[in-house]
Amino acid sequence: MEETTNMDYLDHLEAEAIYILREVAGQFEKPALLFSGGKDSITLVHLAKKAFRPGKFPFPLVHIDTGHNFPETIAFRDELIAELQEELIVGYVQDSIDAGKVVEQTGKNASRNPLQTTTLLDTIFANGFDACIGGARRDEEKARAKERIFSVRDEFGQWDPKRQRPELWSIYNGRIHKGENVRVFPISNWTELDVWNYIRREKIKLPSIYFAHERDVITRNGQLMAAAEFLSMDHEDVVQRLKVRFRTVGDMTCTAAVPSEAYHIDHIIEEIQLSNISERGARMDDKVSEAAMEDRKKGGYF
Repeated sequence: MEETTNMDYLDHLEAEAIYILREVAGQFEKPALLFSGGKDSITLVHLAKKAFRPGKFPFPLVHIDTGHNFPETIAFRDELIAELQEELIVGYVQDSIDAGKVVEQTGKNASRNPLQTTTLLDTIFANGFDACIGGARRDEEKARAKERIFSVRDEFGQWDPKRQRPELWSIYNGRIHKGENVRVFPISNWTELDVWNYIRREKIKLPSIYFAHERDVITRNGQLMAAAEFLSMDHEDVVQRLKVRFRTVGDMTCTAAVPSEAYHIDHIIEEIQLSNISERGARMDDKVSEAAMEDRKKGGYF
């Protein structure tokens, strides 16, 4: 007789992610969870609570702060950390600039987003992390679709898409040589819609920018950008007050908004179902070239 189960697809995705998180805790000496304040990393924190509570997390949360973040995201991060009572480590891109390790871009489309890689690698090295957990998903972008759940990086933090380990029957090999580290993606098999359905089911709190709100924006390269002090604006940039929301959270200089009337999570899910553009379609940093993300990942970007 076949065994029956009441698990739906979200239960299966949740169980897989929790299993991966526990594998990280069991296989690595000093892991960390990379936290951006976006919906995917917030979902990871929720999954970590299910995996390890009532105990403490076996890893700190790590945020790479460009200094050009949405203020709503930083406020949400600090409130969440206060609620969790877990350790937060912040790596500041400004410190990398001040140390002369990176040079800040200039010009109309200048962004600190590409500079995060150096700050991330320095933070990994300074803290001796051997595994970094992140919320990247295969449906987001072509380069992310190539990556394994356990993705080994060399001693320089670089990723080689041609040298990846097989992952058969949910067996994850975390063995690394000294200096290497592993990037781990517990929700790699989830889609944007899966994440939102899970957030709705679990009643997970999110930063307000994910929901429709009025905001001053400018149109740049066909995208609606928040009219922030960090953008190099000139007389050609016309500020408008529009009703928008953000599908993804990143540096304000490269994260575009979308026109929206979705004030409630049910409306957001409906909006996503009707959209024919991926959420990364609102990221200016992915439009530099066809291989922009893959090039950054090869250099150490998450």
